[in-house]
Amino acid sequence: MAIHKSGEDYLEAILMIQKEKGMCRSIDIAHHLNVSKPSVSVAMGSLRENGMITTNADGYMCFTKAGFKIASEIYARHVLLTEFLTSIGVSPDIAQEDACKIEHDISPETFSALKQFIAEQSGKNQA
Repeated sequence: MAIHKSGEDYLEAILMIQKEKGMCRSIDIAHHLNVSKPSVSVAMGSLRENGMITTNADGYMCFTKAGFKIASEIYARHVLLTEFLTSIGVSPDIAQEDACKIEHDISPETFSALKQFIAEQSGKNQA
């Protein structure tokens, strides 16, 4: 199932909030992404319809297996891209912003090659 960039942003936000707080509600997402609560409600409805999340009786977001897989992949891309950009001299704030842009458009092949390159460079730096 293909998820658009905005859906990926919401899934990644849920994961990041869960990592930070242990749980995530719509209001947390609105604050994290600096969007309105109605925008979050629409997005959560779409993610529920597409089988990416569920919402429990207390209003907390829970991933389905498919939703967690996508969120984890996007988050991993974000982390690796941010680390790479800062390692080549990009300021942390700009690296975060640029990683957010790149993480949605980078092909699996390019991301895999970048990940391998970084691993090889890390090995060389430790030797």
